Amino acid sequence: MKEPKMLVLGFSGGAELVHEKIHGFPNLYCHDSAAVLIEDGKVVFAIEEERLNRIKHTNKFPTQSLQFCLKSHGVKLQDIDLIAFYSSRDNLDRDLKGFFLQYGYAPAIDTVTFFQHLFRKGLNSEIDPDKLRFVHHHHAHAMSALALSGYESSLVTTFDGSGDNSSGMVFEGKGGMLKQIIDTPISKSLGGFYHDIIAFLGYSFFDEYKVMGLAPYGNPERYRSLFQTLYTLLPKGDYVIHNDKIISLFNLKLPRRKGEPFTQTHKDIAASLQEALEEIAFHVIRFYQQETKQKNLCMAGGVAHNCTLNGKILRSGMFENVFVQPAAHDAGCALGAAFYAYHKANPMAKKLFKLEHVYWGTDIGSTFSILSQLRQWQDFIAFEQLMDVSGQTAELLANGYVVGWVQGRSEFGPRALGNRSILADPRPEENKERINKMIKMREGYRPFAPSVLEEEVDELFEVPPDKKQLPFMIFVVNVKEEKRKILGAVTHVDGTARIQTVSRKTNKIYWDLIHSFKKLTGVPVLLNTSFNNNVEPIIDSVEDAVVCFLTTGLDYLVVGEYLIKKKEISWGNFLSVRLSLPPHISLHQVKKSNSDGKFSNLSYIGNSYDAEFQVEVSDEVFRVLTLADSEKTIASILGEDGETEKEKAQRIVQELMELWSRRLILLRP
Repeated sequence: MKEPKMLVLGFSGGAELVHEKIHGFPNLYCHDSAAVLIEDGKVVFAIEEERLNRIKHTNKFPTQSLQFCLKSHGVKLQDIDLIAFYSSRDNLDRDLKGFFLQYGYAPAIDTVTFFQHLFRKGLNSEIDPDKLRFVHHHHAHAMSALALSGYESSLVTTFDGSGDNSSGMVFEGKGGMLKQIIDTPISKSLGGFYHDIIAFLGYSFFDEYKVMGLAPYGNPERYRSLFQTLYTLLPKGDYVIHNDKIISLFNLKLPRRKGEPFTQTHKDIAASLQEALEEIAFHVIRFYQQETKQKNLCMAGGVAHNCTLNGKILRSGMFENVFVQPAAHDAGCALGAAFYAYHKANPMAKKLFKLEHVYWGTDIGSTFSILSQLRQWQDFIAFEQLMDVSGQTAELLANGYVVGWVQGRSEFGPRALGNRSILADPRPEENKERINKMIKMREGYRPFAPSVLEEEVDELFEVPPDKKQLPFMIFVVNVKEEKRKILGAVTHVDGTARIQTVSRKTNKIYWDLIHSFKKLTGVPVLLNTSFNNNVEPIIDSVEDAVVCFLTTGLDYLVVGEYLIKKKEISWGNFLSVRLSLPPHISLHQVKKSNSDGKFSNLSYIGNSYDAEFQVEVSDEVFRVLTLADSEKTIASILGEDGETEKEKAQRIVQELMELWSRRLILLRP
């Protein structure tokens, strides 16, 4: 008789349901909600809540993620052996009491009781309090990297903004156990340092990666001496950040505001910041490598998403092997919490599995299921089943078309790795500008990543010997100089690229696509970027894919075996669709005073996670939205409002289409 397998559920995120805004939690508190299910030390399902509730970096309780993990594995919450959360109990107790004092409300001030309340409310399930495990934030980060590295022993570093009153830690990892060496206080936060400075560039939380892309346009020498006054490197890998001196950047130029153009000063600040981050990180890592003599390095925490830093560590020769956990941000703590709880309960389970892929999310479904969903949109799209998906899609890409590509299970983490991707020819440099402007609707300077056949990576890119497997788009490397013009759309201004190597073993259909493109063009590379626009998370479902396809400049969409094209449609086609609101959206109408002293209506859309969010709508559309539900079509709603003349109906529909493109309403056939 086989022994039952051990199931551990790890999760991260906040305490409110998607529609709630009752506790007063700031929207940065517990961001990047996620859930992970591991079975006997291996990940079987994992997904970020944002993919399901459609709120970028959501801090809501991961109701849908938890349900997905349980349902997909065919188990109930009662079947789970351990349930692990990514924060220490002491810290949670302190936060609950603090929120109670500040906002005067909390369903409980004891952490265990609070979580029992959450699961009862969010999943309609009771949990055994003895199954709960609370894991320090940085221990969760660290274990997420160690447990997936495949290394018997390693130096492990975590750098981020803050978590459980720390901004980072250094560990030695052996087997499934961590030995903490240092705990870095928030006053030395590298994530905080980076965030404080990017504010001078018109950026804020979750924009750090954009500044990494801007840095190569600048010259770090220009402000190097100034930036060196902002921190001091100390003996034994220590350092101090002089946070009080950051304000001196005002002496360079008035800070950029969002939407304003970038000057060379802004670009040079970005370059100097990147250089400063690298110098501090290298200072810490180099010292502890010398102290521990470890040949392997594992990294996690938000700063580990700085792919330029990662690439320089990889090429430095300090370590024989470097592993950066690809979901290094707080969603990855759901992984780490689960692994930490598992290895604590199984100290003899010392084998660590080497991470090969992160295709742990929802499956796009069977051919029949895909067809059924596409048929619902047949007034808007035309579709056909392809006999040779890879070959025929490769022909479209080689002919200059930009294609949305949806296959298999979705990726865990912030990168689209060939299952929820927008793909294009990597050769024409103008493809970068076109995709940035017409599809992603983002800053034109931002680079795109190349997906390259694993077997051919060293033909085009400068990678260390025996480092041909870089599958997670987490390292920046140099493009070989003679190949930079050939790869114009994926080579950044400094001659680098954030590469993803593609293995036939882990993603055969994506490998086949790139291989087919190579047969047509001689180039074993595709431009790969995440399948979404600038206001939404990466798409997850067939419906997400169709909506993004219809509201961006994508040329074609491939889902499973089906090629999808847009039909010629007018505003009148939308009269037959059903209108509803996402659960996190709310409608508001207030009286506002005008300059003449009179009052008028202000109608706007708000949401449940950002108190400052406000999108004004016309009074006509506001009334339509108040009548919306998932069963009523736009035509029937307009009919309820009396006879609506054609011009007015057209105006309302066009405004609704704009709201749809911003994902503020739902339109469904």
